[in-house]
Amino acid sequence: MNRAFVIVIDSFGIGGADDAALYGDEGSNTYKSISSGIHIPNLVTLGLNNIDGVDVYPKAPKPLGDYARLKPKSAGKDTTTGHFELAGIVNTKPQPTFPSGFPKHIIDKLTERFGMEIIGNVAASGTEIINRLGDEATEGNKAIVYTSADSVLQIAVNEEKVGLKKLYEMCRAAREIMSGDYAVGRIIARPFLKGENGYYRTPNRKDFSLLPPSPTMLDKLSQKGYSVIGIGKINDIFSGKGLTRHIEAHGNDEVICEIEKVLDESFKGICFVNLVDTDMVYGHRNDIKGYRECVERIDKAVGRFLPKVKQGDLFIITADHGCDPATPSTDHSREDVPYLAFTPSKTGRNLGTIYGFDFVSRIVLEHFGIQ
Repeated sequence: MNRAFVIVIDSFGIGGADDAALYGDEGSNTYKSISSGIHIPNLVTLGLNNIDGVDVYPKAPKPLGDYARLKPKSAGKDTTTGHFELAGIVNTKPQPTFPSGFPKHIIDKLTERFGMEIIGNVAASGTEIINRLGDEATEGNKAIVYTSADSVLQIAVNEEKVGLKKLYEMCRAAREIMSGDYAVGRIIARPFLKGENGYYRTPNRKDFSLLPPSPTMLDKLSQKGYSVIGIGKINDIFSGKGLTRHIEAHGNDEVICEIEKVLDESFKGICFVNLVDTDMVYGHRNDIKGYRECVERIDKAVGRFLPKVKQGDLFIITADHGCDPATPSTDHSREDVPYLAFTPSKTGRNLGTIYGFDFVSRIVLEHFGIQ
């Protein structure tokens, strides 16, 4: 079959990286923080709890998959940096961040291109800022611009009043403006609406990422004629580069449904997937219980996936960074990530601790006989 599946559980870190203190994340451990009472038998059977340094029980007596602890090489702890490294690009220069907000000349350019007044321009939690400024943005037809500890510029508007088409046009304009020294990793569309309990973000988020600066495993596979299928957020993260097929899906439930469909297909190539809810819905909101239950739902899905993995397939589960919901911060955390790789009829092995998320790209390309 020669299929490979790479499933990224967004922000599912397994403990602080060696340089976590440089990022203000000393002591962060996303998995440990949500592990109390967690029931994830399929991930445990694959070897999750057997990974070096994972202090969670039970351990699997005979893990089904190869397992390892991956340490980040790239500078940064954001989604783009993590996924680029998984796909083979190591970024040694941190992407720019703006903890005090964006410079006036940038805001002036954005205002002119948007045709709307901008409010906010601070580092903030997305749920907090839309509830603080949502009325002013809605009633005054204004755009909320904000950032975080990551290299992002986020644009929040009322979805009904402004419309998604206009919002996405604004993001494309911002992507053009944010270049050179201001080239943040992502411009993120954050549409919101008002509900009974205040403003909430809708599922119609869209990321406008920087183009990968060099070929990734996706490019190398597509150039060799293999299918390269991206589900959900993957298309946005890589700006479509290297993909031969994009499957639209919002939220874990839709993404999981699409994974099951692709597992039933016969093709030669890779299916690359991001399960975003752990990060977007729970990690950034410091919701420990919600995060734990989300991973439990993912585990149940993995239990349905594994019987569909065929001889000759490679099935990998990993992550892109951490987002420890038990810390005061609502931002990503600089953490190591798990590597679980299942191939039918092969005995699982402890691969130890490996420096670089790009190990994933190396294994995938080797699977297809590509240097």
